[in-house]
Amino acid sequence: EQRVDVLIGGKLVTSYCWPGNVYKPVLYPVRTLTGTEVTRGFPLKPREGERNDHIHQVGSWLNYGNVNGFDFWGNGSTGEKSENGGVIKHLGIDQTKEEDGEGMLAVSASWQDPSGKDMLEEKTEFHFIVNDKYYCVDRITTLTAGGKDVSMKDTKEGMFAIRVARQLELPSKENVLVLDSFGKPGTEKASENKGVTGNYRSSEGVTGEAVWGTRAKWMSLYGIIGNEKVSVVICDHPKNPSYPTYWHARGYGLFSANPLGGSDFTKGREVVDFSIPAGNSFTFRYRTIITSGIHLNDEEINTLADDFAGKYR
Repeated sequence: EQRVDVLIGGKLVTSYCWPGNVYKPVLYPVRTLTGTEVTRGFPLKPREGERNDHIHQVGSWLNYGNVNGFDFWGNGSTGEKSENGGVIKHLGIDQTKEEDGEGMLAVSASWQDPSGKDMLEEKTEFHFIVNDKYYCVDRITTLTAGGKDVSMKDTKEGMFAIRVARQLELPSKENVLVLDSFGKPGTEKASENKGVTGNYRSSEGVTGEAVWGTRAKWMSLYGIIGNEKVSVVICDHPKNPSYPTYWHARGYGLFSANPLGGSDFTKGREVVDFSIPAGNSFTFRYRTIITSGIHLNDEEINTLADDFAGKYR
C-alpha cells in the first residue's frame, strides 16, 4: 500500500508513505501516543470542520519551492501535477531498526524535474524516540547534487513542515467555508472557530501569528484536541543554514521551518543564497516533538533542543 507503518507500544503513530497524487513522501497521519491525529486529514481523508485549502500541504514533509527554478513545494496545489512542479520520487527502504525506546527508518528518494530527470539524491533517516508522554521524530536528510550545481533560491515556500489538525489552528476572522460531514464545503465558516485552540510560542518568547518570519531555535504549537492537551514542537539544529531558522508558521495550520527564505521574511534585508555544488552533499536536521496530555514548558523544550543539537553533528 506504498507505506511503512510506525508503531509505539503496539499503537500506530504515523506512516511513511508516498501516494502518487502527493508528489513527495510524507509522514501521514501523525498521531499522539494515545492515537489522536495532529495532522489535517484533507485531502487524503477529509474530516468535518477542516479547511480544504493548500491541497499540497499533507502530513509532515521536507521540500522547497525553488530548486533550479522548479517548484517542489507547490506541486499539486491545483489537485494535479503542476507544469513546473518537481517530484520527490521514493526509491526504496534502505534499513529499519528498533531497540530500547528508539526505532530508525532509512529511505532513499530522488528529487526530479518535471521531465523526470534526477536533480538531487536524497538519503533520509527517521529516528523515532519515545518517552512517557511524548515522542520525538528526528529527520536527518542528506541531499546530494548530481552532475549540475543545484540552486535553492530564496523563497518563503519551504522547507520542513507539517499541516496540523483544525483544533491546532489559531483563531481566525476568515469567512471561508470549512468541510461538512460529506467532505464538501458546508455552511460553517472558519471565523466561527469551533474547537480551535492553537497558539504558537517561540524560543524567543514570541507568540501567536506574530511568529511568522521571525527567527528562533524552536517553535511550539500547542492546543487541545477533544480533552487532550497536545503540543507539536519543531527544533532547528545548529548545523542547518541560517540557524536559528526563519519560521513560515501560519495561523491556518501550516507550521514550517524555512532556513532559506530570508528575503521574504525580512522584506529584502536578509537574503539567503543557498546552493549545493555538483557532486556535493548537504544535510538538514530537524526534530519534531509530539506530546500527549501535556504542554511542554520552555525549560523542557530547551533540554530536548539541546539534546538534539548535540546528537547529530
